[in-house]
Amino acid sequence: MRLIEKVWFKQHKAKYVLVPLLLPLTLLFYLITTVRRLFFRLGFIKSVQLSKPVIVVGNIGIGGNGKTPMVLSLVKMLKALGFNPGVISRGYGGQAPYYPFLLDEHSTAEQAGDEPILIYQRCQVPLAVGSDRIASAQALIDKGCDVIISDDGLQHYRLQRDIELIIVDGNRLFGNGLLLPAGPLREGVSRLSEVDLVVVNGGQALDNSLHNALASCQEKTIAMSLLATDVVQLKTGKVLSVKALRDKSVNVNAAAGIGDPQRFFNTLSNLGFELDIQQGFVDHHSFCLDDFIHYDDNTPLLMTEKDAVKCRHFAQDNWWYLPVEASYSEEQQAQLLQLLTTKLKLD
Repeated sequence: MRLIEKVWFKQHKAKYVLVPLLLPLTLLFYLITTVRRLFFRLGFIKSVQLSKPVIVVGNIGIGGNGKTPMVLSLVKMLKALGFNPGVISRGYGGQAPYYPFLLDEHSTAEQAGDEPILIYQRCQVPLAVGSDRIASAQALIDKGCDVIISDDGLQHYRLQRDIELIIVDGNRLFGNGLLLPAGPLREGVSRLSEVDLVVVNGGQALDNSLHNALASCQEKTIAMSLLATDVVQLKTGKVLSVKALRDKSVNVNAAAGIGDPQRFFNTLSNLGFELDIQQGFVDHHSFCLDDFIHYDDNTPLLMTEKDAVKCRHFAQDNWWYLPVEASYSEEQQAQLLQLLTTKLKLD
């Protein structure tokens, strides 16, 4: 974890130096973002309403918090409701030959970024990447999509949206509660009260600290957990149950290039694995074989599905990834479905 992230999330002693130094920049960031949003509200900067509904899955902070599992879950729900959804993404880390870039079976993480490849391979729905989300969305509408899911883009106010979902990391919450760069937030916690649904990923969704932060929107807050039952071999696509792999080898190695690698390592421990080596990388890390030279090939290496899409072409026989699925209680699943049917005018 980088020093600045330790200051944001771990109350590192360096906060007494870094936070005061960064507060003037935080004030500037607040002024710029506040004026920018005000200009959108007053119409000085134009936003665009598309011909099809848009669902934004975003967050108010930086780093991973569970947006991708939420997007996968929404795709599944919308298909069940009879929609033909498409997904747009910034494509962070990718270098496509043109934009908007529509994915196909030959697209790579180097072109589109890791998360779009994961979503496309898992869901097989139209997906476009590019910094111009309106152009990406229109390209999908032209292909016949009748609802657009925006993976991130909560602060992309040029694109009007019909539904806003904010995903909150239930473990890290809002860090020190400050805006960038003194803290991890792109918008203040008050933004939560404006969205249609707040989804808390893991952690203690009902603890006091979270309730204090969500005091104004508890009635539209649901809990999401991530379920993992199988592992998949990178080279062959062979699927084993977690229990089957654990029975073969309780001791494993682990690597993760996500927003919070420790979350993945904790998941493996909770599944009953003993971690010999665990190494975290920065989010969207571009993996190469040299990153793994210190791992023992005889010990299974486990990674996230997001990381696996960048490692398949040099994967070793004993490398596995752990796909996860979003899970909700029956009551909260019904609340999410009710939101979709009401906002998309299905009821």
